[in-house]
Amino acid sequence: MRYWLMKSEPSDVSIDDLAAMPNKTVAWYGVRNYQARNFMRDQMDAGDKVLFYHSSCDEPGIAGLAVVSKKAYPDETQFDRKNKYFDPKATRENPRWMNVDVKFVKKTRLVSIKELREHPELANLRILQKGNRLSITPVDPKEYQFILGLL
Repeated sequence: MRYWLMKSEPSDVSIDDLAAMPNKTVAWYGVRNYQARNFMRDQMDAGDKVLFYHSSCDEPGIAGLAVVSKKAYPDETQFDRKNKYFDPKATRENPRWMNVDVKFVKKTRLVSIKELREHPELANLRILQKGNRLSITPVDPKEYQFILGLL
């Protein structure tokens, strides 16, 4: 089992939106960074634990817990010419972009990025590293357990 931090803009899909979705599940669509795609395609597995992170909002931070419920498969938005995530180089025979399904576990109190920075135990957490803008990052099991203690 692996642990991940996955960012979502609450204006797109918030933790409350995820909780209200059918089966409390969403396809993690729209990832257009190769490293983040590779994490989903090559390393994520059903059962992996997810820290659901609100980004690009007034107070970014961890807003809940989720789990990967389905392994990587082609992201349908890459094929839809009307979708902002359309990729003209992607084909059904050779898809470029993948997504996994993520299922709601629970909403937590918001643990802000400011609060995360206050804990030396989280000094190596990727989201806290300068220049890190990835929407999906692995989390060390010890960091994950420490964060659970903050929730």
